[in-house]
Amino acid sequence: MQGKKVPFEPLEPGRVTMYLCGPTVYNYAHIGNARPAVVFDLLASLLRRSYELTFARNITDVDDKINKASIETGKPIDEITERFIKAYNDDMGMLGVQPPDIEPRATQHIDEMIAMIQTLIDGGFAYEAEGHVAFDVAAYGDYGKLSRRDLREMIAGARVEVAPYKRSPQDFVLWKPSTPELPGWDSPWGRGRPGWHIECSAMAEKHLGRTIDIHAGGQDLVFPHHENEVAQSVCAHDGAPFARYWLHNGFLSIDKTKMSKSLGNTLLVHDLIESLPGEVIRLALLNAHYRQPLDWSEESLNSAWKMLTRFYGALRGIDVNTAEREAAEPPAAVIDALEDDLNTPKALAEMFGLVRTLNKTQDEEGRRSLAASLLAAGDLMGLLQQDPEDWFAGADDELPAGAIDTMLAERDRARAEKDFATADRIRDFLAAAGVTIEDGADGTRWRRG
Repeated sequence: MQGKKVPFEPLEPGRVTMYLCGPTVYNYAHIGNARPAVVFDLLASLLRRSYELTFARNITDVDDKINKASIETGKPIDEITERFIKAYNDDMGMLGVQPPDIEPRATQHIDEMIAMIQTLIDGGFAYEAEGHVAFDVAAYGDYGKLSRRDLREMIAGARVEVAPYKRSPQDFVLWKPSTPELPGWDSPWGRGRPGWHIECSAMAEKHLGRTIDIHAGGQDLVFPHHENEVAQSVCAHDGAPFARYWLHNGFLSIDKTKMSKSLGNTLLVHDLIESLPGEVIRLALLNAHYRQPLDWSEESLNSAWKMLTRFYGALRGIDVNTAEREAAEPPAAVIDALEDDLNTPKALAEMFGLVRTLNKTQDEEGRRSLAASLLAAGDLMGLLQQDPEDWFAGADDELPAGAIDTMLAERDRARAEKDFATADRIRDFLAAAGVTIEDGADGTRWRRG
């Protein structure tokens, strides 16, 4: 809301409440949907180090898009939503996303929505017209504060035809009537269904309280969704703040082009995990600062793959037992980076610094200690969850070309720094994997066999 970085202090010492807008379940999640899931999964893990966290990520299972999918496919709405709820959680699980503490569904909170709408009507913030209930935006003086929009300019610049039941084009729907073939619930205003915005306000209040510490979501939700959430929640709760801190991840593009269905460039996570390790996708999503735009491309995927190969290459051959791994802590520099507005690029850079130290260390006890610390950082980031041998084995027991290139670059660095033990270790590993390397005046070449 302030538009700047500020110290975090929870409303209740030692306890944090966080709400993330989750999926609308009418199709598989695309890679843009995965970015907030991954980013704020990491934030949840970080917060749990210092606080008792209650993290809610909702499911929107009543929506016009779901109704449309039901009509187009001829399948019942419940069948569609159940299928894609499971698919979403399974696909996010493949990216290392942990389940939230609470996963409320909109359809299970209709009573709470009706009660909140009635409170808004009673307070003079909403009105009924033609079977609809709309929020009167003019009745809330701070409307536009979150998205930095001036209500007067929005009204003056309106170019849309105003629905007959609305007093103003900016007013938004809290409740709308349902025809017999659409899902609906009985209410004081007739059989109908909720508008999208009221769902999150009602679920957040039910599970986290009137004022929550952190509200997170994608940049695309700032207006109108989050702006409307603020308005209706504050007005329904006698002026109590809705969310004390707002975090929004930046937009995701595909090869520098905005992702959209009309362009046919939406990438489904369900498809990506068929050919890519989940850790590669996760790291590609964390490789940029969460607030910055992220361009998804072959280059970004290759970069993530190579980074993971360097991590696993440093860990290979080091036997860190379970007790050592559980007792280890991530490097303080990694924690400091993440506690500074979730600075994942800096955290990853600190992890690579640890890799360089590990590769230069000769004594086994020191190597195990450094490896355990690297694994602890990986656990926090949701990375390095495989056995290094499995990573390098690959699907066909052949090292990927990208992995070989990364290891040779690491070998070149080791030789330049006169770290011949590391250089020899990489050479021996490649030889055992059936890769022959040839050093020449124009650089190092490799071939299989």
